[in-house]
Amino acid sequence: MKNPTVKSFKVVAAAAVAGIAGDLLLRAELLGVNVVVWASVLVVLVVILARGRPIVSRTDDALAAGVFLLFAADFAWRASPFLLMLDFLALGTVVSLAALRLPVAQLRASNLIEYLRGAVLAALHMAFGPLLLVFKDTEWNSGLRARRLKFATAVAGGLLLGAPVLLIFTGLLMGADPVFASLVRRTLNFPQLFSHLFLILFFAWIVGGFLRGIFYFDPGSASLPPAPKKFGLGVTEIAVALGAVDLLFLAFVGVQLRYLFGGAALVGVTPGLTYAQYARRGFFELAAVSALVLPLLLGTHWLLRNQTPRAKGIFRIVAGIQVALVFAIMGSAAERMRIYQQAYGLTELRIYTMAFMAWLAVVFLWLVLTMFRDRRERFTFGAVAAGFAAIMVLHAINPDALIARVNARRAAEGRSFDAAYVAYVLSADAVPTLMDALPELAAQDQRTVARALLHRWSGPRSSDWRSWNYARFRARAAVGEHKAALERLANPSAACP
Repeated sequence: MKNPTVKSFKVVAAAAVAGIAGDLLLRAELLGVNVVVWASVLVVLVVILARGRPIVSRTDDALAAGVFLLFAADFAWRASPFLLMLDFLALGTVVSLAALRLPVAQLRASNLIEYLRGAVLAALHMAFGPLLLVFKDTEWNSGLRARRLKFATAVAGGLLLGAPVLLIFTGLLMGADPVFASLVRRTLNFPQLFSHLFLILFFAWIVGGFLRGIFYFDPGSASLPPAPKKFGLGVTEIAVALGAVDLLFLAFVGVQLRYLFGGAALVGVTPGLTYAQYARRGFFELAAVSALVLPLLLGTHWLLRNQTPRAKGIFRIVAGIQVALVFAIMGSAAERMRIYQQAYGLTELRIYTMAFMAWLAVVFLWLVLTMFRDRRERFTFGAVAAGFAAIMVLHAINPDALIARVNARRAAEGRSFDAAYVAYVLSADAVPTLMDALPELAAQDQRTVARALLHRWSGPRSSDWRSWNYARFRARAAVGEHKAALERLANPSAACP
């Protein structure tokens, strides 16, 4: 449904501004403050187009813009690629929810299918929205549109007519003056011009499609048809299926109880059983099992045909047993990771998998509170909100700094320490922590870390403000302040007279 207060040519103009801004801001070596600046441009464009009229409501619009800018600002805060990937995922989720144009109160009662519909709508808007905006929404037959089209055609014809003459005179003038020729060559760098044009069109295309979606499209017109009332399974079939899984989990926990929770003592007394075999392999299998139970419970609850009190009671029993057993399995997985971390230290994969398990535990608790109380429609909103909160908690914890701190403490205790990993793989988020821990490391580890820090963070600072990032700024400042000491550690022989 077209919003009569927003003219199509204004949407096209806003998309062009966003495209030019995207090329100017995001064409940088690294992402940083440029992301939040470009996101702010998008928010301002939406406000200008809306002309003071709320899209959903003033409160909901402000909340959506605030969450969008919050995750965009994370690109200027942390430098970990894992964290930035999560921020990008969160931004995509916000855009998907914006495509639904629903108030927060209604989003709380929307199911997973509705959230997926938002993602599909957002993708379709960005893919095909600009075509519809130009060829459907713009009234080219009106008098004003016809005059504008005639003017644009005349301008294009004039440029086409003058192009050969322009090329001839440009060639002659370039031959007459080498300075002018050099200037023209730099200006008419066709590969660079093509890349600029491509980025401008790309950002203008996706923003134009998104803007058309929120101003011209009625999400209700694309609602999915309701599921057939008789489609589904009876409580007996579902109880048998879930009960079989419950028995499998119970047998796994019961038969291998000592193996699951034996910990370091069991590993030490079992011939041929190493930490890697016990913890590393088992952890990821158990994490996968825990993750797969969530769609299993959601799917079987959706398939439950007869929502009678008896059917609901039976489902709650078998599903509740399964959730309890999953928590036991998740506890075992966490214990395995604790043992593995004590033996080998922390890595990004280990800490982010544990963070996923923590989020999964919260989601399972929320599942019990909603599904078992006949409020399943509130489950998806809570799970997404928990995901947003988990991402922000990870930013506050600073995983790379935590990894560096824990592993350096292990090194001070005489345990194994992978200096190359913490120095060359971890992002700028870990540098201040590594600088503080450097005196406690062994001489060889000091040399490795010092060389890595000098190699990665002591070069000339980029003058491109677009790539500014707080973590990288702190890393370069810390290394610059102690550069002389780092050089002595990196080349101890050169420091000797």
